[in-house]
Amino acid sequence: MGHLATTLDWIVLFVYTAFTLGVGLYMGRASNQPEEYVVAGHRIPTWAVGLSIFGTYVSSISFLALPGKAFASNWNVFVFSLAIPLATWVAAKYFVPFYRRLGAISSYEHLEHRFGSWARFYAVSCYLLTQQARIGTILYLTAIAIAPITGGDIKILIILSGAIVIAYTYLGGIKAVIWTDVLQSVVLIGGALICLALMIFQVPGGLPTVIKTGMATNKLALGSWEWDFSQPTVWVVFLYGLFINLQNFGIDQSYVQRYQTAATEKSAVKSVWLGALMYIPISGVFLLLGTCLYVFYLHHPEKVPAGGFPTPDAAFPHFILSCLPAGISGLVIAAIFAAAQSTISGSINSSATLIAWDIYKRLITPNANQTQMMRVLRIASASVGIGGTLFALGMINIKGALDVWWELASLFSGGMLGLFLLGLISRANTNSAALAGTLTSILTIAWITLSEKISWKGPLIALKSPFHTFMGIVVGTLVLMLVGILFSGLSKSPTPNNSH
Repeated sequence: MGHLATTLDWIVLFVYTAFTLGVGLYMGRASNQPEEYVVAGHRIPTWAVGLSIFGTYVSSISFLALPGKAFASNWNVFVFSLAIPLATWVAAKYFVPFYRRLGAISSYEHLEHRFGSWARFYAVSCYLLTQQARIGTILYLTAIAIAPITGGDIKILIILSGAIVIAYTYLGGIKAVIWTDVLQSVVLIGGALICLALMIFQVPGGLPTVIKTGMATNKLALGSWEWDFSQPTVWVVFLYGLFINLQNFGIDQSYVQRYQTAATEKSAVKSVWLGALMYIPISGVFLLLGTCLYVFYLHHPEKVPAGGFPTPDAAFPHFILSCLPAGISGLVIAAIFAAAQSTISGSINSSATLIAWDIYKRLITPNANQTQMMRVLRIASASVGIGGTLFALGMINIKGALDVWWELASLFSGGMLGLFLLGLISRANTNSAALAGTLTSILTIAWITLSEKISWKGPLIALKSPFHTFMGIVVGTLVLMLVGILFSGLSKSPTPNNSH
């Protein structure tokens, strides 16, 4: 594949980058107080918080992987999106009011009051580990996808992408994060819609041909409706989507922090609905891009590169380079960068917030003044961003080892949702019950997740998990809650503090 060579494309990319930096630095110019830096004084408009939540949903992985999924198979992953309304209803009715009444900066502070300090630091540690892996993975995969189109070096693309996000997040805090999310959401939606329109235009017969071919080849199918929990059936993907979204809304610091930036609880609830419901049609657009890609290359086999595509995810970048007009290619690449940056900036700011509140203020300097807190917040923002960038650079050569880190972090953090729900549903659950439930949950998730990687032989085959890996968080969460409730009935140890 060649590389992006038109002056117009580079101008579009430069203008987008400069405008993003400008918006971030301007909107965050007054963020010199700790609470202003992390919750923006509770003054962000409803629509802006909603767009920011939407931007957090969509990463460059979604922008590139969803078309790749639909290109290679069908719309099975769209079932994940169909689970969002139910999760959003639970969040709007229970989670948002809970956190707004609590008023805490950290989404994990209440876990200490509820179950003891171990619960708080378990959640904080898992979150920080997963966010480092997330930042690195997004930077790496974005650079891998963009490098063939731009002709840029992967390392340079990773460093530049990371530096841009670090700059405005470091200086502007959550206010810069949210307002750049607004810009980036507009760019990524616009880029996706324009690309879709141009793709449909190049298919003989247009959208009717895409739909007819998609139906005939099962490219628009949602997957199997069988009650089989060992395969990614509709039911399995729906349950996975429901629990992942409950985890996002209920225990993800990046989301919870945005609830606190809204002026009122009612505004926060509206923001959650706006951001969540925006994602459903946009995820459909990404999948339709993949279906259109399949039909396009079916009608234009001469445009398929010699030897075919190395992976399904390579089809979309190839189309961007070879089939879009000058300027539009630059806009779509800017949209991919926007999707990456909106997710990374939230991860950096939320991680820095936890480092400042849950580690520095809780363990090191309980009476820290505003100057000290601001210094820690900015140092933590830079450190998390640099750490994620180094993670991405490391993936170039030793991604196998880093994949293990990502997998382990996911395994250990799988108990976070169950722990949160256990504390929410009953005051009777005890410290020891929560700990027993968490340990059991981690082991359960490890069994389900790693079972496919173990060569079970002879009588040991009976120990193999009957569940698809998507069911890990579902079964793990339910096991944690069940063990916690049962253990509480047997335990007589008191809860550390039920004031919250």
